[in-house]
Amino acid sequence: MKKYHVYGIGAALVDTEIQVQDSELTEMGVEKGLMTLVDEARQQELLDKLEGHLVHSRQASGGSGCNSVVAAAYFGAKGYYSCKVAADSHGDFFLNDIRDAGVDSGFDAERDGGITGKCLVLISPDAERSMNTHLGISAELSVKELNEAALADSAYYYMEGYLVTSDSGRAAAIRGRQVAEQNGVKTALSFSDPGMVEFFRDGLSDMLGDGVDLLFCNEAEALQWAGSESLDDAVSAIKQVAKQFAITLGAKGALVFDGEQLHSIAPCKVNAVDTNGAGDMFAGAFLYAISHGHSAEAAGKLASRAAAEVVSDYGPRLPGPKHVELRQEVLGQ
Repeated sequence: MKKYHVYGIGAALVDTEIQVQDSELTEMGVEKGLMTLVDEARQQELLDKLEGHLVHSRQASGGSGCNSVVAAAYFGAKGYYSCKVAADSHGDFFLNDIRDAGVDSGFDAERDGGITGKCLVLISPDAERSMNTHLGISAELSVKELNEAALADSAYYYMEGYLVTSDSGRAAAIRGRQVAEQNGVKTALSFSDPGMVEFFRDGLSDMLGDGVDLLFCNEAEALQWAGSESLDDAVSAIKQVAKQFAITLGAKGALVFDGEQLHSIAPCKVNAVDTNGAGDMFAGAFLYAISHGHSAEAAGKLASRAAAEVVSDYGPRLPGPKHVELRQEVLGQ
């Protein structure tokens, strides 16, 4: 038995969500539906323009990989998260927040000066999220933040695709994959964002290496990877780099490949108000289920149900007890 079900690596961000109109996105020059890296001045400029729009004043630890590992933990997995935060109040908050969720990390490691990363999430009326991220010290995530002993003692190693934008972060993700492969740990990667596939394809290929055990992506990312408008082409292309995979299709559900058979996962009808965190929740729920002996199809059903719950309310997370309720409803345990 491994100590951890899921070992994740990715950005450490403190999230703020703001509700906006499409016209405001255009006025501010924000590209809708994508994650855009910005400096601190640009992020503050956006906050100043949107003063009074706050949907949630409550802070939440965030970052795509963090959201997934926290979700897996709330479902019942034992998780570890490698990240980098500064010796500031936001860094304190982030580490305390994931500790409260039951996720281990380098809590006792000495932290550098600087600024902990922050993500401004702009939610438009159609529930689409546009993210403006100042990575802060998270951009300096490196192999130093890897806990190779904990990684080797894990069932799954999960890489956040956003790490491809940082030379040191990408190198850390790759080193982690190598440690995982050497120790019989299954490897997983999320493409994270269509922009990562479009602009950082070579880096993602380096992170994939000779292929991973499990890949997560949405339809736009899958089509971008295949260079095609055909979902069948995308499925064929992803089979070349992953033994198993899940392609989320929004309101159309998801496709899950278990290594032999492709399963169509029915959508869960909800009134979507905020898509922020939907893919993260899907990956977290899936990783929980697959690491606890459930089939890829069953994992897809739990993941789809959980993602539907996330988009029906604001924020990338669900209340802790809701995870247990969904687990019992879908998996019967």
